[in-house]
Amino acid sequence: MKKIILSFAALAISFAAMSQVRVGVKGGWNLSNISVNNNGSVDNDRSLSGYHIGAIVDLPLVPKILSLQPGVFYTTKGAKLESGDKDNSATIPYRKYTTRPQYIEVPLNVIGKIPVGTNTRLFAGIGPYMAFGVAGKNKVSTTLAGVTTSTESNIKWDDDTPFHDGDPNQGLDKYKRFDWGGNVQVGAEFKNFLVSAQYGHGFGKINSGGDDSRNDKNKNRVFSVSLGYLF
Repeated sequence: MKKIILSFAALAISFAAMSQVRVGVKGGWNLSNISVNNNGSVDNDRSLSGYHIGAIVDLPLVPKILSLQPGVFYTTKGAKLESGDKDNSATIPYRKYTTRPQYIEVPLNVIGKIPVGTNTRLFAGIGPYMAFGVAGKNKVSTTLAGVTTSTESNIKWDDDTPFHDGDPNQGLDKYKRFDWGGNVQVGAEFKNFLVSAQYGHGFGKINSGGDDSRNDKNKNRVFSVSLGYLF
């Protein structure tokens, strides 16, 4: 009898939790960068503004306290790099390089929530993400003797996947199509609205080519600020 009662209690809790599942939309501003050495540090002058937009599902594990929150986003990453002196380009060219890869990203966060009012909760979360490169541009702008020229090209992607070795389409001028990493976030829910800040730390090198230390240091880093609505 005790086992039957516990089973019915667990089933009731499960149905109660599922009844509180919410789907939402979320988007905002990215400040992306690419690490410059193997300890993961970045040069702040290389940071690049971008955006993200997508959808999330809030799956209560413990109603109003703990949730599993998967999502899918279209997001920009990348960085910029400058060489030369912009104010003294009469004889030495000033160049600005911008790379802006774009990904479909799927995060899977565990979110802990603290009620601070009737319809207000503070939250913090952590979890992994996987991303798949779908588009992007490389741009180069050169200024010499007051004349500026610009070139633009599509980012080249290799055929890399987590399940495929010996990719014949690798090259040091290409990006790996698959990216993965982890993220942490903090924020607040105000009834159906939410605001959050997040930091994404890529673990996979973005450059294609040989699996050696020549470009292991180049990994995505993204700070984001988001607004969202849960239905």
